[in-house]
Amino acid sequence: MIVAVAGGKGGVGKSTTSLNLGYELDAVVVDGDLTAADLPAGSGPDLHDVLAGRVEPMAAVERIGPIRYLPCGRTLAGARAADLSAFGRVVDRLERECGRVVIDCPAGLARDVGTQLEAAHLAVLVTAPDDAALVDALRTRRLAADLETPVASIALNRARTDDHADLASRIEERFGAVTTIVEERSAVDEAQTRWRPVAEFEPECPAVGAFDDLAWTIQRCEQRLSSRIGVL
Repeated sequence: MIVAVAGGKGGVGKSTTSLNLGYELDAVVVDGDLTAADLPAGSGPDLHDVLAGRVEPMAAVERIGPIRYLPCGRTLAGARAADLSAFGRVVDRLERECGRVVIDCPAGLARDVGTQLEAAHLAVLVTAPDDAALVDALRTRRLAADLETPVASIALNRARTDDHADLASRIEERFGAVTTIVEERSAVDEAQTRWRPVAEFEPECPAVGAFDDLAWTIQRCEQRLSSRIGVL
């Protein structure tokens, strides 16, 4: 199964969500931002090298603690040499080798986001309780629909259940996907600065349950898709 984590607006927590879903799903996380990588730089070859055909995908996979990930390069030359049309083949290969892949999509709705959404079986949209983030998430949902990539779930990040439960219900109705509130807690940001999953950093943090719920929703969608089209 390949899951694209997208949302349009930058700074809403896509990389945090991707990292924690990688942990919950035991997936390889791919840093899909070819021009402004969000996950840590690797110590060897990276996605730029893979897309340029210089190395095989598994040769670029590394670990951040318990999480496997494929880092992206940080040079303009590397981004220019990368063949975006190869992205689907790369994540398909990772899926065959590792079982599950989570793509940390870049912000915006440029061609690379469309390519990554199209390569995925499912999408998770990440947004926040502000108008700009919600509008961008809706635009991303429309793009996913155009590409026939189902949206499995919405992560309402940097929110509070007491303040935003009604908003989450409205989002769920508008987007037609289960919406999970990821509580705003300092532990989430602190874990991310250390590149650790929240469940490992502070197991009692409410966000742990939210990421677990997101993973459960994805797995349920995975089962439905598998029964419809065969083994993913």
